[in-house]
Amino acid sequence: MRLWFSANSDVPLYQQLMTQVQLAILSGDLRPGDRLPSTRELARRFAIHPNTISAGYRELERDGWTELRHGSGVYVCDRNIPASASARFDAYVAEFFRHAHELGVSMPDLRKRIADWAAAPEPDHWLLVDPDPELRPILVTELRAASDRAVCDCSVEDCKAETFERAIVCCRPSQESLVRSVVPSGIELIVLPITSANQWLLSRMPVFETVLIAVVSHWPEFLDKARTMLAAAGISPEALLFCDARQPGWQRGIAHASGVLCDAYTAATASIPKGPKVVVFPLLAPNAAEVLSQVWL
Repeated sequence: MRLWFSANSDVPLYQQLMTQVQLAILSGDLRPGDRLPSTRELARRFAIHPNTISAGYRELERDGWTELRHGSGVYVCDRNIPASASARFDAYVAEFFRHAHELGVSMPDLRKRIADWAAAPEPDHWLLVDPDPELRPILVTELRAASDRAVCDCSVEDCKAETFERAIVCCRPSQESLVRSVVPSGIELIVLPITSANQWLLSRMPVFETVLIAVVSHWPEFLDKARTMLAAAGISPEALLFCDARQPGWQRGIAHASGVLCDAYTAATASIPKGPKVVVFPLLAPNAAEVLSQVWL
């Protein structure tokens, strides 16, 4: 956004700032969430006293045009959000109908879909749908730890109409399209938030670089992905021991490791030798419990 200021005008400088920001918001040049230039930046650029800029920003915030996020800056507010819960709900419904119209959904089909959702019984459990049989126990273990609701699981091929009764379906992001294709109308589908392997590993690199780590899992892809990530991070192959917990004698050599990196299901069910510190890599992101709890509000 470009700003102009005239020191020779009868209009105070803070008012010039306010008017330009307001018009930019109304015209769409500034959108909700856009960050405005800092007070110091504008003061330096236009040789205006910082107090003048601050006065304009205070007025904009008081009138609901912007909000101050301490430590971050001044941001444009969404002035289209209705004040009351009832008004917001009506706005969401109106937006839903607009999206349905944009998708070309006919009114009879829309009424049928809404009726399907309204007629669906109250859900009472999670249903994890995933084609990988070795992965499902891991996610089920984590889901049970993150939610107080019952958790069931099945493959895509085993899904039948009765499978979805009283269920909220969940899946990992990479399987969303496949799972959505088998979920009937009226059944909610939640895509699970997944841990960033990069961020998780970054916080532990100083330790991982100096010790012998045994990577243990029942899930082959866990072992493959761990091998790739740890190699990319520069950890020597000699410092890593990979153990497939499905194979006989997989515990061999683990007692000499400083730590064991594994998934939640393996940590809960496998007989990991005592001694090494067990570190669980969570597939579900740290905010998973919060995301899941909001579904049942």
